[in-house]
Amino acid sequence: MLRQPGRNFGQKSLAATLLVALAGPSLADEPTLAAVTVSATRAGGVAGETPQKITIISREDIERQLAITGDQAQVLSNLLPSYSPSRQKLSNAGETFRGRNPLFLIDGVPQSTPLRDSSREGYTIDLSMVERIEIIHGASAEHGLGATGGIINFVTRGARAGAVRQHAGISFSAPTSYTSEGAGYKLDYRVEGNRDNWDYLAAASWQTRGLFYDGQGTPIGVDNTQGDIMDSKSHDLMLKLGYWFDDNQNLALTVNQFRLVGNNNYLNVPGNARAGIAAVSVKGTPQGAAPQNDALTTSLAYKHANLDDNELGIQLYSQRFRARFGGSASTSFQDPRIAPVGTLFDQSQNESEKLGAKLTLKRDGLIDNHLMLTGGFDVLQDTTRQTLLATDRAWVPETRFRNFAPFLQAELRPYKRVKLLAGVRREYAQLDVDTFQTIWSTNKANGVSVAGGKPSFAETLFNTGIVLDATDWAQLFASYAQGFGMPDVGRVLRGIKTPNQSVADFLDLKPIVTDNREVGVRIKRGPVGFEVSYFESNADLGSRLVAVGGVYQVSREKTEINGVEASAEWKVDDAHRLKVAYAKVRGRSDTDGNGAVDTDLDGANISPDRFTLGWLARWTAKLDTQVQVNHFFDRNFPKSELNFRGYSLVDASMGYQLPVGRLAVGVENVFNTDYVTYYSQSADSTTRDDRYFKGRGRTFTVGYQVNF
Repeated sequence: MLRQPGRNFGQKSLAATLLVALAGPSLADEPTLAAVTVSATRAGGVAGETPQKITIISREDIERQLAITGDQAQVLSNLLPSYSPSRQKLSNAGETFRGRNPLFLIDGVPQSTPLRDSSREGYTIDLSMVERIEIIHGASAEHGLGATGGIINFVTRGARAGAVRQHAGISFSAPTSYTSEGAGYKLDYRVEGNRDNWDYLAAASWQTRGLFYDGQGTPIGVDNTQGDIMDSKSHDLMLKLGYWFDDNQNLALTVNQFRLVGNNNYLNVPGNARAGIAAVSVKGTPQGAAPQNDALTTSLAYKHANLDDNELGIQLYSQRFRARFGGSASTSFQDPRIAPVGTLFDQSQNESEKLGAKLTLKRDGLIDNHLMLTGGFDVLQDTTRQTLLATDRAWVPETRFRNFAPFLQAELRPYKRVKLLAGVRREYAQLDVDTFQTIWSTNKANGVSVAGGKPSFAETLFNTGIVLDATDWAQLFASYAQGFGMPDVGRVLRGIKTPNQSVADFLDLKPIVTDNREVGVRIKRGPVGFEVSYFESNADLGSRLVAVGGVYQVSREKTEINGVEASAEWKVDDAHRLKVAYAKVRGRSDTDGNGAVDTDLDGANISPDRFTLGWLARWTAKLDTQVQVNHFFDRNFPKSELNFRGYSLVDASMGYQLPVGRLAVGVENVFNTDYVTYYSQSADSTTRDDRYFKGRGRTFTVGYQVNF
C-alpha cells in the first residue's frame, strides 16, 4: 500500500520551514516554503498569517541549541527574547513569558500544574523526542486553563514513511577546566518505520549531568530544596503507534515517560547577597530523598481529514506528574506534637493526575470559500495535592478541578488580502475541596480547620483579530485575546491562618482572566524579513508572587504588562544569514488595592529587556557554524532593594558532516563571563543567600549522531 503524504504528519515541510523569527532555517538551498499549520492553534493557523505572534522552532534549530547547552529552559530563552533567562535549575519559578506563565503542552496535553504550581513543568520531556516547538505569544484560551502568558507546545517526533530507520547519538560536556565532577554524558536511540497500515516509533534517552562551574572555576551552589539539573540523571522513554484506516483517518497512541532525579552528592553553602558573594557547593549528602521530576503522558488521538467535508479530531489523554522537593527542618514543617520545634525534618511532593478529552471539528470552504468554522469542546479533570513525605501529612489538601469548555472559532476571508478572525469560548469550572486541617506551622496553634466547598466559575472568553496583506511583502496584524487561569490554589489553601474560613467563599481562589492586545507588522522582501509587535496584557485580578520571610506567597492584585518584540533576518547570500531580535517588557501591579497600578513587577514576575544577535554560516557542503549573542540590559526596581546588573553571553557551535554521521562541537559562554543569574539578582537577592547563584562559565559540548 502506498504511503500518503499526509501520513508524515506534515514533518517534511515543518522541518524545512521558519518564517520571520529568531530561530533561523537551514542555510541549504531551499525550495519554495510550504504553509506551516500550527497544531497549537485549534483552527490550524498558518505560521506567518495569524493575528497573534507565533514562533516555530524547528528540529534543526533545536539541534543547534543542544550543541551548545543541554538546559531546556536555556534553549527556549535563547530563541524567545521575551522569555526569562534560565535559572539553570530544575525549578522554573520566575521564568515567565511576556511577564506571565506559559502553558506547557506535549502534543496538546497540558503539563503545567496551576492548582499547586510546582514550577517544574519545563522538564517533562527530553528534547531528543521533540520534532518542533510551537509557541503562541500572549494570552490564549486555545487549550484552556493556564495560558495567561502564552502556549509552548512540544510536538513529538512521528514515524516517517519508508523502510525501517534508526538513529543513535552520543554527547559529552564539561567545563573549560576539565574535572570529572563537571562531566556530563548523553545517549539517545530511536527506531521508526511502518508496515502495512501501521506506523511505529520507539525512542529512549539517558543523560547524566555533572557539577556546574562559574566563570572563576568555582562550583555553583546546588539548590537542595527546589531541585537542580546539575548533578542529576534523567531518562526518557517514548512509544508511538499509529494505525491508518484509510488515506484520511488514523488512530495514534503516544506514551512518554520522563524522569529526572538529583544525585544528592553536594550540599549548598549560602553566600551573602548583599556583599555580592554567591552560594557554592561542597561534597556532602543531603538528608532525605533527592529532588525529582516524574511525568507520564499518554495520548490517544483520532483524526479524520474528510468526514463529509469536515476535519474531525478527538483526543483522549492522561498525565501523571510527581514533583519531589528536597527536605529540611524548615519552620513550615514543624509540629511539636511530632518532634521538638526546630528538629523535625520533612520534604514535600506535588502530585497531580489529569484526565481530559478534546474534540475539534473544522469545516472550510463555506460561503463560496470565504469562511472557515472550527468548533468543539474540552473536558478536563485535574486532581492535585501536596504531601509531606516523611510524616505522611497533607500540606495541601486534595483539590479537584473539573472543567468543561465549548468553543467556536470563525475565519472570514472577505477579500483576497484580508482575513478576519473571531471566537468565543465558555469556561465552566468547579473546584472541589473537602474540609481539611492546615498543619501546625500555619499559626503555631495546631493549624486551623477550613470548611470544604465546591466553588464554581463561569467565564466567557473572546478573541478577535485581523490580518491585512498591505502588499505582497508587507502584512499588518492586530488581535485581542483572553486567557483563563487559576491562582496557585494550593499555596493559598495551605497558608490559611484564620479560623472559620470556607473554601466556598475565599476571594483568592477566583480565576485569572487576562486580556491580551497586540498589533504588529511583518515584512518579507527578498532576503530580508522583519517582524515587530506591541502588546498589552492586563488582569483586573491577577496573581503576583511576593516574598514573605524568604517564602513566596500569592497576592491577588491588578496587573498591567506591556512590551515590544522585534526580530529581523537577512540572508546575506546562500552561505550566510544574520538575525537580530529585541524584547522590552514592563509590568506594574496595584499593591495598595486602590485600583491603580503603582509598583514595578520584579524578576520573579517579569523578564529583563534583551538584545540578541545570531550569525549562521555554511562554509562548505559539510561544515556550518553558529554564533549567538545575548545581552541583558540593567534594570532597577523602584520601591524595592532589587537591582539587576546586566551581562552579555556569547555562544558558538560548529557542525561537520563526516563520511558516516555528523559531529557537533559547541561552546557555551565563550568568553567565560562571570555573572550572577537574573533571577538571583532580581527576585531572591534580598531574602535568600542560599539562592544567590552565579551562572555557568565556559562549557564545551561534543556530540556525534548517525542515522542508518
